[in-house]
Amino acid sequence: MIALRIQHRTTYRYQRQVSLGPHRLMLRPRENRDLRVVSHEVRINPAASLTHSQDVFGNSVAAAVFGVSVDMLVIDSVTQLQLGAEPWPVFDVAASAISYPFRYADDEQTDLGALMFQQYSDRNGRLRDWTWAFVGGVRTDTLALLKDLSVGVSRWINYQSRDDEGVQSPVETLDRGWGSCRDFAVLFVEAARCLGFGARIVSGYLFVADASVSGSSSAGSTHAWAEVYVPGAGWITFDPTNRSVGGYNLIPVAVARDIRQAMPVAGSFVGPSDAFLSMSVEVEVTAQA
Repeated sequence: MIALRIQHRTTYRYQRQVSLGPHRLMLRPRENRDLRVVSHEVRINPAASLTHSQDVFGNSVAAAVFGVSVDMLVIDSVTQLQLGAEPWPVFDVAASAISYPFRYADDEQTDLGALMFQQYSDRNGRLRDWTWAFVGGVRTDTLALLKDLSVGVSRWINYQSRDDEGVQSPVETLDRGWGSCRDFAVLFVEAARCLGFGARIVSGYLFVADASVSGSSSAGSTHAWAEVYVPGAGWITFDPTNRSVGGYNLIPVAVARDIRQAMPVAGSFVGPSDAFLSMSVEVEVTAQA
């Protein structure tokens, strides 16, 4: 197990006093067999009333309600955790799913639901044609296919950091030939769904212990990747940005059908249309002795 400290600070600045609407915070990592949260604290200036809940995916959500007008808002999240994922995991895929194509069990198909259906338009079959080129034959090894698809995303698309909000559609990413980690993740998930897999977006943090890792220029950063459901193995992590399988350096915060459902901080303000000045995000993921 490795001990990590994550500090995630979001700062909003306004040109004049504004009234803040409720803000939705998704900042607490998801605990699992390989990840244990030791402590998690959110400090907000100005002070806010916080309530906690879980969304439909089981993500931890905090709602912040404010009672004063401000010209600056700072949301500072600090998490201490232990991470112990294997760097080279072995997946016990069910015999029925070793070769693609396979059919999910009826209950699995029902429960996966919308996670099996594409969320973006592919009117001219651009994504479909690109995706099916990875299928090697009538019977293809399932894990090999998914690994090839993940590597194919990073071979086809050049990584480029984007600070602006939103995400490119998969077809836009294919046509432009570049994108950020969230564009890579969305393209991979939509391609997997195109092949009939249940897949979901994951947002969280990337721990950087190697300068060759894409998606961060410092000790860590926010990051986006994907998970695909394979019978027997369960949800398998794929990071197409870095061509990796498994989550040994990934700290998940939220899983979702669509990346818009996994924003770390979302909110509103009431004031003049030109009141908003800037937003900055600072993230540091560091190993603890």
